[in-house]
Amino acid sequence: MRIIITGFGAVGQNLAKILKDENERFVHSYGFKPSIVAVSDSRGYCIDENGLDLNTLLKTKEGHGTVARYPGKGEKDAGTNSIINEVDAEVLVEATPTNFRDGEPGLSNIKTALASGKHVVTTNKGPLALAMPALLELAQHKDLRFRFSGTVGAGTPFLDLAKKCLPGDSITGVWGILNGTTNYILTRMEEGSVSLKKALSEAQTKGYAESDPSSDIEGLDTAAKVVIIANWVLKRRVSIKDLEIVGVDNVSPEWLRKARANGKKVKLIGRLDEYRASVKPEEIPFADPVCVPGILNALSYSTLHSGQVTLIGPGAGGEQTASAVIRDLVDIRGEYVA
Repeated sequence: MRIIITGFGAVGQNLAKILKDENERFVHSYGFKPSIVAVSDSRGYCIDENGLDLNTLLKTKEGHGTVARYPGKGEKDAGTNSIINEVDAEVLVEATPTNFRDGEPGLSNIKTALASGKHVVTTNKGPLALAMPALLELAQHKDLRFRFSGTVGAGTPFLDLAKKCLPGDSITGVWGILNGTTNYILTRMEEGSVSLKKALSEAQTKGYAESDPSSDIEGLDTAAKVVIIANWVLKRRVSIKDLEIVGVDNVSPEWLRKARANGKKVKLIGRLDEYRASVKPEEIPFADPVCVPGILNALSYSTLHSGQVTLIGPGAGGEQTASAVIRDLVDIRGEYVA
């Protein structure tokens, strides 16, 4: 399996490390040998259709900050679309930064890959939040696989739980905590009696929040994940514009204290049911399995026959998200070889 990677930040680099360290396991366990043939980042690209040396690739990125300095194979400032079109590969791994404004450059990268006959794995929520129904239709029209496990829950298989473990049951509702940054902030505000500003600063210091945390605080990150679940699990054509979205900006220490006195905690909840799709702070009982602390995520599926089924796990991290990419690559390989 020949792979193109667009975006070589934490996810892309961790993916390369896993493929470097565990290549033989993929051969023996799954019957295929992944090979990275092209990588692009914000400053350039490198290509070797015989397969890039992953040690050299990672050292180049670490030492120079860009893959464009890869010896003999790197170049500056190439259009990503031309690389996707011209390099022979079976799969594009799209891992550029999320952009909720217009989805770019990830949206164009995904469209180009599907149009040129390549399967796609993405960890980029922006294109899915804005255009998921159209992208699913394009992939189906081209008879290609489009996978995105890492967009919801990083390495925790929230999407796979519904698709592979609950077939035959009827999912009537979905709700949960889908953003570790805001969950950490609300946890610290309640347990440490600190302000939102102070809790956010702590989250940034610990690496749980970006320097620009607006998509987390405003609820957009959670909303994008709700859109993905709605389209993929519940088969509802929903975009981020269809959601009621309220962030955590106005959650006060007083609200947290009152909720605690009533045996509840305030959490930012993404919710889907027959009538609504929303993201907003809600009071959740201590005993509800969704009521998890810190940076954990938790997602509950309400089913007709099995009752409430909840999965809990870390919702972020470069290595964890890269593990979801691996899961998708194995899934794609199994489907198109079968």
